[in-house]
Amino acid sequence: MLDAFYRAMQAAGMKPLSNFVSLHPYFKVHPGKLEAFKAGFPAFRGKTASEEKNLFYEFTVNGDEVFCREGYMDAEGLLAHLENIGTLLAEALKIADLVRLEVHGPASQLEKLRGPLAHLNPAWFIVAPT
Repeated sequence: MLDAFYRAMQAAGMKPLSNFVSLHPYFKVHPGKLEAFKAGFPAFRGKTASEEKNLFYEFTVNGDEVFCREGYMDAEGLLAHLENIGTLLAEALKIADLVRLEVHGPASQLEKLRGPLAHLNPAWFIVAPT
Protein backbone atom coordinates (compact mmCIF):
# COMPACT_ATOMS: atom_id res chain seq x y z
CA MET A 1 0.00 0.00 0.00
CA LEU A 2 2.76 2.46 0.87
CA ASP A 3 4.58 1.79 -2.41
CA ALA A 4 1.48 2.86 -4.34
CA PHE A 5 1.20 5.93 -2.13
CA TYR A 6 4.82 6.94 -2.81
CA ARG A 7 4.42 6.38 -6.56
CA ALA A 8 1.28 8.52 -6.63
CA MET A 9 3.02 11.27 -4.68
CA GLN A 10 6.03 11.24 -7.00
CA ALA A 11 3.79 11.23 -10.09
CA ALA A 12 2.12 14.35 -8.74
CA GLY A 13 5.54 16.00 -8.45
CA MET A 14 5.59 15.83 -4.66
CA LYS A 15 8.34 14.62 -2.41
CA PRO A 16 7.42 11.45 -0.52
CA LEU A 17 5.75 12.20 2.82
CA SER A 18 5.22 15.88 2.04
CA ASN A 19 1.44 15.67 2.36
CA PHE A 20 0.89 13.49 5.43
CA VAL A 21 -0.67 14.21 8.83
CA SER A 22 1.25 13.74 12.06
CA LEU A 23 0.09 13.62 15.65
CA HIS A 24 2.43 14.80 18.43
CA PRO A 25 1.21 13.82 21.91
CA TYR A 26 3.41 14.68 24.91
CA PHE A 27 2.82 12.79 28.15
CA LYS A 28 4.04 13.51 31.68
CA VAL A 29 4.21 10.20 33.52
CA HIS A 30 3.13 10.15 37.16
CA PRO A 31 5.91 9.67 39.73
CA GLY A 32 7.06 6.06 39.99
CA LYS A 33 5.02 4.94 36.97
CA LEU A 34 7.51 5.30 34.11
CA GLU A 35 8.32 1.59 33.82
CA ALA A 36 4.61 0.71 33.83
CA PHE A 37 3.97 3.32 31.12
CA LYS A 38 6.85 2.03 29.00
CA ALA A 39 5.58 -1.54 29.45
CA GLY A 40 2.55 -0.50 27.40
CA PHE A 41 4.60 0.50 24.33
CA PRO A 42 4.49 -2.97 22.70
CA ALA A 43 0.69 -3.07 22.92
CA PHE A 44 0.41 0.35 21.25
CA ARG A 45 2.87 -0.67 18.52
CA GLY A 46 1.07 -3.98 18.02
CA LYS A 47 -2.33 -2.34 17.54
CA THR A 48 -0.86 0.32 15.26
CA ALA A 49 0.95 -2.23 13.08
CA SER A 50 -2.39 -3.33 11.60
CA GLU A 51 -3.33 0.17 10.43
CA GLU A 52 -3.04 0.56 6.66
CA LYS A 53 -2.60 4.33 6.73
CA ASN A 54 0.06 4.49 9.43
CA LEU A 55 3.42 5.72 8.10
CA PHE A 56 5.50 5.62 11.29
CA TYR A 57 4.97 5.12 15.00
CA GLU A 58 7.45 5.14 17.87
CA PHE A 59 8.00 6.47 21.36
CA THR A 60 10.78 8.67 22.67
CA VAL A 61 11.52 9.22 26.36
CA ASN A 62 13.12 12.13 28.22
CA GLY A 63 13.04 11.43 31.95
CA ASP A 64 9.37 11.29 32.92
CA GLU A 65 8.25 12.82 29.62
CA VAL A 66 7.15 10.57 26.76
CA PHE A 67 6.54 11.62 23.20
CA CYS A 68 4.88 9.50 20.53
CA ARG A 69 6.12 10.14 16.97
CA GLU A 70 3.37 9.12 14.60
CA GLY A 71 2.31 9.88 11.05
CA TYR A 72 -0.61 8.94 8.82
CA MET A 73 -1.38 9.19 5.12
CA ASP A 74 -4.37 11.43 5.83
CA ALA A 75 -6.88 12.64 8.40
CA GLU A 76 -8.94 9.47 8.10
CA GLY A 77 -5.88 7.40 8.97
CA LEU A 78 -5.28 9.44 12.11
CA LEU A 79 -8.91 9.13 13.20
CA ALA A 80 -8.87 5.37 12.58
CA HIS A 81 -5.75 5.13 14.74
CA LEU A 82 -7.35 6.99 17.64
CA GLU A 83 -10.34 4.68 17.49
CA ASN A 84 -8.06 1.64 17.31
CA ILE A 85 -5.97 2.53 20.38
CA GLY A 86 -8.71 4.21 22.43
CA THR A 87 -8.84 1.57 25.17
CA LEU A 88 -5.05 1.46 25.49
CA LEU A 89 -4.86 5.23 25.67
CA ALA A 90 -7.52 5.37 28.38
CA GLU A 91 -5.46 2.96 30.47
CA ALA A 92 -2.23 4.89 29.85
CA LEU A 93 -3.91 8.13 30.97
CA LYS A 94 -4.46 6.59 34.40
CA ILE A 95 -0.69 6.85 35.02
CA ALA A 96 0.23 9.82 32.82
CA ASP A 97 -1.18 13.18 31.78
CA LEU A 98 -1.46 14.40 28.21
CA VAL A 99 0.29 17.77 28.61
CA ARG A 100 0.45 18.88 24.99
CA LEU A 101 -0.99 17.73 21.70
CA GLU A 102 0.00 18.98 18.27
CA VAL A 103 -1.42 18.06 14.88
CA HIS A 104 0.67 18.85 11.78
CA GLY A 105 -0.40 18.61 8.15
CA PRO A 106 -1.92 20.26 5.11
CA ALA A 107 -4.79 22.66 5.83
CA SER A 108 -7.25 20.48 3.91
CA GLN A 109 -6.50 17.50 6.15
CA LEU A 110 -6.47 19.50 9.40
CA GLU A 111 -9.94 20.84 8.62
CA LYS A 112 -11.23 17.25 8.70
CA LEU A 113 -9.75 16.83 12.19
CA ARG A 114 -10.78 20.06 13.90
CA GLY A 115 -14.23 18.82 14.91
CA PRO A 116 -13.33 15.29 15.98
CA LEU A 117 -10.24 16.43 17.96
CA ALA A 118 -11.64 19.66 19.42
CA HIS A 119 -12.14 18.10 22.87
CA LEU A 120 -8.36 17.46 23.05
CA ASN A 121 -7.55 21.15 22.40
CA PRO A 122 -4.56 20.47 20.12
CA ALA A 123 -2.22 23.05 18.65
CA TRP A 124 -2.70 23.08 14.86
CA PHE A 125 0.36 23.36 12.60
CA ILE A 126 -0.38 23.90 8.91
CA VAL A 127 2.26 22.84 6.39
CA ALA A 128 3.61 25.97 4.72
CA PRO A 129 3.34 26.07 0.92
CA THR A 130 6.61 25.43 -0.90
